[in-house]
Amino acid sequence: MTLQTLVQPVGELMRKVAAEVVLPHFRQLAAGDIEEKSPGDPVTIADRESEAQLAEGLSHLMPGIRILGEEAAATEPELMKGIGQGALWIIDPIDGTANYAAGRGPFAIMIALARDGIAEAGWILDPLTGRLCHAVRGGGAYIDGERITARGSGAELPIATLATSFMPRAEGEALLARSAGLLTPAEIPQCAGEQYPRIALGRNDFSVFHRALPWDHVPGALFLEEAGGKVAHPDGAPYRFAEGRQSILGASTPALWDRAAEILFG
Repeated sequence: MTLQTLVQPVGELMRKVAAEVVLPHFRQLAAGDIEEKSPGDPVTIADRESEAQLAEGLSHLMPGIRILGEEAAATEPELMKGIGQGALWIIDPIDGTANYAAGRGPFAIMIALARDGIAEAGWILDPLTGRLCHAVRGGGAYIDGERITARGSGAELPIATLATSFMPRAEGEALLARSAGLLTPAEIPQCAGEQYPRIALGRNDFSVFHRALPWDHVPGALFLEEAGGKVAHPDGAPYRFAEGRQSILGASTPALWDRAAEILFG
């Protein structure tokens, strides 16, 4: 099965899981349906059921391809070994679980297909609106089947989200100090599956992410890059999820990326 022929069936699988698992549990979670993997990092029954159904569906689409799901990796860390080798499905069954568990949006279902550490295709579904973003390496970025080109906001001071909560305190404070008066801070949606489309659509000009876990960033980074934006580490090195580096800077255009890097890391 080629990458292009995967686009529709993967999207249909995601919509099916959203309709059968994610949305029925939304705002219906009992206290026992929510746990903490670590302080401030919740997981719900819907995350686990969504991941199980997505993994099963992907295994039928392409038998024999290794699958890395966020919740499986949380309980079996050894699954992270060798993720830069061979073909790999990456699943985020609910991105933005803290929002979801609190009964609010945004949240997303995200899937990526990678080979030898390079993303080849990615999908982001917003279950609440039905918006489906997808990208294929070398084939462009699409929202609900329409090809898009990333654009900046046009604001005099770039509109930015600076996710410093996972950074070492001193590093986060220094970044915020450097940015003061040079950009317009925007609300952080606490959902990478929402943040990357916001950058591509010109609502935000750039974002800094820290704790760059593959399921949170591989689909969105490919989508933004295929739309014409830029995603890289602060030193300019390309984002490669298997390397395990923590900080990412994503911008709607290469020029805005350069401006952001000069402000924040220059």
